Amino acid sequence: MNSEPRWTGGLPPAFTAPESSSFLDFLAAQAPDLLPARRSLPAAHEGFEAPHGTTIVAATYADGVLVAGDRRVTMGNVIAHREYDKVFPADEHSAIAIAGTAGLAVELVKLFQLELEHHEKIEGTPLSLVGKANRLTTMVRGNLAMAMQGLAVVPLFAGYDLGKGVGRIFSYDVTGGRSEEHSVAATGSGSVYARGSLKKLYHQGMSERDVVLAAVQALYDAADDDSATGGPDLTRRLFPRVSLVTEEGYRQLTQDEVAEVARSVVDARLEAPDGPRAPVL
Repeated sequence: MNSEPRWTGGLPPAFTAPESSSFLDFLAAQAPDLLPARRSLPAAHEGFEAPHGTTIVAATYADGVLVAGDRRVTMGNVIAHREYDKVFPADEHSAIAIAGTAGLAVELVKLFQLELEHHEKIEGTPLSLVGKANRLTTMVRGNLAMAMQGLAVVPLFAGYDLGKGVGRIFSYDVTGGRSEEHSVAATGSGSVYARGSLKKLYHQGMSERDVVLAAVQALYDAADDDSATGGPDLTRRLFPRVSLVTEEGYRQLTQDEVAEVARSVVDARLEAPDGPRAPVL
């Protein structure tokens, strides 16, 4: 009897073999050139600038976790794009936001989404939230060679932990080092200002309305001090992307919902340009 594997549906045997539940491992074995980290880059010419995206924030609240980002992408001192999306669903109960080299970051997001979907299809159950965070660690670390050439990708990962019944946030550095943040987090060129603003407005157990308002305030403060961060653009109707992850799943706020909050922030800043003040104990 011939024991050689047969082709099924026109696909090579590797595509139907029940092997790894990791899509990245499968891709590395079958088409390694499709992985960003395996590509050979030419020497960059002097003055080369890749589009970079900033700023992203995350915060836990009573019902789960919020992830938000501004819309601006810069290329050196030029605004390369005003309407970029930096916040995406990772799967039904988690979100990923990106800062750094925009093109590579979006590609990493797509691979991460496929990785989680592939695992669930093969194993019949989704990864735990920590398991998802660990998979993302491997992917960010795999981009280290490109990061050393200036093409860094630094995400924020957040989700609702169904086992613990709480929202959780994980931040990363360019080497793939992962840290769990227990209240707020921020990444990107405006992250220092956004995190400082969010810390002063944040308190445990915030309502959805309050945490959304605090996040928009934080991104406004980042845009006020960091030229690479875009603030609310009332003329073009461009506002931050804001997503929430709760026990019910991932939900992105509509443009109208965010616009209402952003307009209230802008109106309040006409009277108090520096924004709300935290009480001094």
